[in-house]
Amino acid sequence: MSRKSREQCFWRIFTSVRRYMVYFLLMSFVITCCMLLFLDTMSAAAAFSELEIGRAAKVTFLNVMLLTFLCTVIDGIRRKYMVEWPAKQIVAAAEKIMQGDLSARVYPPKGILHGFGDFEEVVDYFNKMAKELSGIETLRTDFIANVSHELKTPLAIMQNYAAMLQQPELTAQKRQEYAKAITDAARRLADLISNILKLNKLENQQIFPSGQTYDLGEQLCECLLLFEDAWEQKELEIETDVEENVYVKTDAELLSLVWNNLFSNAVKFTELGGRIFLSLKVQGDAALVKVADTGCGIRPEVGEHIFEKFYQGDTSHAMQGNGLGLALVRRVIDIVDGDISVESEVGKGSTFVVKLRSLRN
Repeated sequence: MSRKSREQCFWRIFTSVRRYMVYFLLMSFVITCCMLLFLDTMSAAAAFSELEIGRAAKVTFLNVMLLTFLCTVIDGIRRKYMVEWPAKQIVAAAEKIMQGDLSARVYPPKGILHGFGDFEEVVDYFNKMAKELSGIETLRTDFIANVSHELKTPLAIMQNYAAMLQQPELTAQKRQEYAKAITDAARRLADLISNILKLNKLENQQIFPSGQTYDLGEQLCECLLLFEDAWEQKELEIETDVEENVYVKTDAELLSLVWNNLFSNAVKFTELGGRIFLSLKVQGDAALVKVADTGCGIRPEVGEHIFEKFYQGDTSHAMQGNGLGLALVRRVIDIVDGDISVESEVGKGSTFVVKLRSLRN
């Protein structure tokens, strides 16, 4: 049993004992008052005649009725402030949320009644739910705004260059240059839409990992070789330390998205003549993949958001991506039950570490 569960169990027991003691003392008070009144009435009589006993019984009955009325009033007040009022507050906040006001919260009353009693846990979870809904709505709004912006940019480029291609006096070289710009913008637009669709399927669990056993080192090397032209163009130094016969049982196609995005970022953010390092090691029952570069690095405030959709910490490379790569990486790693972390220092580079469950040879 967790610490939180033990605390909740203790609090329930304490509340039950406290409620029992309150009712015990209340009933003891009522019965004692009734008996004292009955005995006091009887002691005033010279003899315990039937008439005097009847009179004492009537007075005691009226006393019981009065005390019952007082207890009913007290319980009604208790219910109003400890049950009805919190319930109305929760219902009112829920109605606001249903109407689109996701900032609605249930706040405790001020003064003597500083809490919600038994509704404390319900109110706490309600406020957490409202906060999560508010965060999801903010992400949805930002996502729509970012998608609109990302779609608008390549479309504007294609429109402008298409208009320029209509000029009759253009040279063949210029036509080829403008046509290439349109092709690049169209490719970027296609990549953006493809990544949006992939991310949407991943987030909605429409893609399920298919477990297959394969050599992780071979897959890493194959993915890295896909960027050979890019690293040769930037004259990058490639170092690898890949342990042999490291097998994993997971979805190879999904993981290829991870490696391709990490290698692409490493090449993109490493300056001319820099270095990229790939490492694969087995530690216990885990396979650790490290992709390091000597690029510009990531500032701490940027590192907190790099796995968010459309977030681009380095705007100087914005035309080379759309800010969805690391969001895809994070989602894939979560789906395959892995872990990813990043260590970075501005001006010295970044190291991404992916941890997967490996199979022993």
